[in-house]
Amino acid sequence: QVQLVESGGGLVQAGGSLRLSCAASGTIFGIKATCWYRQAPGKQRDLVARISKSGSTNYADSVKGRFTISRDNAKNTVYLQMNNLKPEDTAVYYCYVDGQFRDYWGQGTRVTVSS
Repeated sequence: QVQLVESGGGLVQAGGSLRLSCAASGTIFGIKATCWYRQAPGKQRDLVARISKSGSTNYADSVKGRFTISRDNAKNTVYLQMNNLKPEDTAVYYCYVDGQFRDYWGQGTRVTVSS
């Protein structure tokens, strides 16, 4: 069974940068989109960024201009470059893949931004 594995989270000071990675352990057929979500303590899980099959991207208003989603198809990996991080970006970040037959979630990677 294909799994998604996120990495790259950690502790960073406000204004710093992190790059998250989401690697699929195998081939996922018919990917419609890959997304990054985040969930802060006590809050719902929200969409942060999305990249479609065609490569078009969408971002939450709160991260526009600071975060960039990209992918490397050869490596079955999607990235989230996060710049100018703010304390309110603190959350567990999850990778999500909308596949042809089912969807997939990663286990999450924690990002903590100190002020």
